[in-house]
Formats: sequence, C-alpha cells, structure tokens
Amino acid sequence: MTVAPTGLHLGGVESENHPWKIRLVDHPKRFESSYFRAAKEAAKKILAEMADADLPYGPRPTGAEHWEMHHGGSLWVKGRGGWRMYRARVGVEWSMQFCAEPVKVDRLRREAAELLDAFPLTLPALRALGYDEAEQLLRTAVTDADGVEAWTDSLFNACVPMSHGNHQGILPKVPGEHHYPWPVKGADFVRYDDFQLWVTLPDGTHGAVAPVDRRGSGDGHVRLVHAPEGSEAAGTLAEAQEAGKMAVFPPNSRVALEAFAQQIEPGKRTASGPLSPGAGHRDGGPRRSHGHTGRPR
Repeated sequence: MTVAPTGLHLGGVESENHPWKIRLVDHPKRFESSYFRAAKEAAKKILAEMADADLPYGPRPTGAEHWEMHHGGSLWVKGRGGWRMYRARVGVEWSMQFCAEPVKVDRLRREAAELLDAFPLTLPALRALGYDEAEQLLRTAVTDADGVEAWTDSLFNACVPMSHGNHQGILPKVPGEHHYPWPVKGADFVRYDDFQLWVTLPDGTHGAVAPVDRRGSGDGHVRLVHAPEGSEAAGTLAEAQEAGKMAVFPPNSRVALEAFAQQIEPGKRTASGPLSPGAGHRDGGPRRSHGHTGRPR
C-alpha cells in the first residue's frame, strides 16, 4: 500500500486539491522461509498430541478448514501435563519484521529462553519431533535482519494456532485478531458462551460491549468497549475515554438486548432482571453467543 500525502494540510483548502491517495498493489510474492516450514511442521505435531480441551484458541478445525499459524508470539513449552502455549510480551507479525530493531527482537528471544529453561522437558521433546533448530534459535543473539527473520518465522513467534475466523475474520461473521484490538478480541476466549460480545451498533456498524457488573447482578447496562473508526459511536467512545468515563447503553437498548439475548426471556424489553431458566455456561470454544446477569434489581 502506497500513501501519497503530498500537500495535505488539515483543515485547509489544499486538502481538497491534494488529497491522500492510497494505491492497492499486488503483494510481493510471499514465500515460506525454511524457518517457517519447520516451525509449522513442529506445531502441527504438537497440536496432534494435545487433547481438544487443552487447545489454546478454540476447537480443532474440521472438514475443509485447517489451522492457520498466526505470528503472535507463540511460546510452546512441555511440562509434566503435556504441551502448553504461552504468548510472548509481543508477537512480531511477518510484515513488521522489516521495521523491527534487532536488539528489541533479541529481548523477546531472551525472555523466551528464560521461560523454556523453566520447562526442561521442552527442548528434548522438540528434538524428538524433528525441530532441531530450537536450541540454536534460543541461544543465538539477534543482531541483524537475518536474525530477525529467523526469529519472526520460528516456533517461538509464528505458530499461534487459530481458525481462519479468529485469525483474519471480519464482522459481522467472526472477528479476527488482525482486525480487532487484542484486549477486546481476547475476551472471546474467556467470556461466557451465552454473552454476545460483538453486537450491531445503532448506525449498523459492529462493535463490542461488556457488562457493567458481574453475572448475577441483574444489571442490564452494557459498556461500549470497541467501535470502528468513523462510526457514529467512535466519537462518543473517544470522548468518554478522554474524560475517564464509560460509554454505556441502557438495558432497553437494542444493543443491550442483543448482548444479553441468550440470558433473558424471549420478548423481554429490558436486559435487566433475573437470568432466564435456560441460561447457563456451556463449556467449549469461542462462539458468537449472547448474555446477561442475574437477580432482580
């Protein structure tokens, strides 16, 4: 993507004569490095050994679907209970390696090495899977672009396993990590299945909301936590954050009713009140579902 901001002056008439121009161009052919091929092969072997309940982000792909490997800081370790994945302080997205400073990436390497040293079963297990480069990656300082590339495409950065939706999806279908802020998207993997995190805002765009109190409080207000830039709600959200306040939808709003739809009786005109008899937490992966709280106010 090329941006040509020549002559742009915010608020001036020149902005109409010299607008921003964005060109859509073909990506340079993206090749899979040997580092990434080896990392993916190891990750798939690890995932095959894991029980479904231990998978980090949702259920195992079925049918024509397959795991997509996200460059999100994937720190795989093996303990007495089997394989687990932790997330690094930050992940280096593939395209971001070209602006990544080696000394800062090396800090990620050192932090990963310290974690893996606490799990002594890991490196022998990775060697048994055929991932022979693990120890060299962990022990070799990152000092140049080659080192940045090797780390970026390694098992310790490039192999956060996700479905296509959770990786790259866009609302109204499924929100993907590439398009929605992680502090909000991350709630998809810890929320009650019957709470609808992602909702339709009054202007038809899609955002995210959270309850204002714990489950069982009976409070049907919802707090707006994400609105797309340019939407009608975005300005209100920014104003609230600037003032240290919350942007809140009332219990009788369509947004609150959508968020709590699976926790209230059908046809109710307010999201406040007790949980419906059929409401409850179901174990499982992150599904687009709905929610509420509980006792009468």
